Amino acid sequence: MIRVVLADDQALVRAGFRMIVESQPDMRVAGEAADGQAAVDLIRRENPDVVLMDIRMPHMDGLEATRRVVGMTRVVILTTYELDEYVFDALSAGASGFLLKAAPPEDLIRAIRVVASGDALLAPSVTRRLIQEFAKRPEPQARKAKELETLTDREAEVLREVARGLTNAEIAARLHVAETTVKTHVAHLLDKLELRDRVQAVILAYEAGLVG
Repeated sequence: MIRVVLADDQALVRAGFRMIVESQPDMRVAGEAADGQAAVDLIRRENPDVVLMDIRMPHMDGLEATRRVVGMTRVVILTTYELDEYVFDALSAGASGFLLKAAPPEDLIRAIRVVASGDALLAPSVTRRLIQEFAKRPEPQARKAKELETLTDREAEVLREVARGLTNAEIAARLHVAETTVKTHVAHLLDKLELRDRVQAVILAYEAGLVG
């Protein structure tokens, strides 16, 4: 059973998400919160699998709430606009992905399943935002140099492709290998770099200057 917490200051939004989540036989809502602090308290109490987290909430915003609970659960940031200026900061804070509030119900269900399974929901559009954000920043400084040196040439190649926003299938086609091989490489590089998911891998790749 996937237990989901809903954190949004709009009661109607929470009610809509609750209906969608509870329409699935293997999901249930573990609780609702109308502000960031209440969300943190609820998450600590209920220990849910996934949190749907709004960014703009009273008392504590979704970014700070995400930072405080990222070690306990997996967070999907809810946003009204794809161009939301906080998307990058949310991912850096530890969110496993983001979802537009206007997305169809099936996208919400898929997001919960993907994140609950331990993967990241990193749509190509979000990757482009990350790239644009890094393009505006000063020259990246080398980070985790020793860990990066532990990667094989192929793992480093796969990391660069992940950072460019390619899916496993697209990377497999580009490198002329099986998709399962790419999945293995991704798993190995995440383990070696002590990263939680692809979101962190993309951020690290740009911070380390592997891609530009």
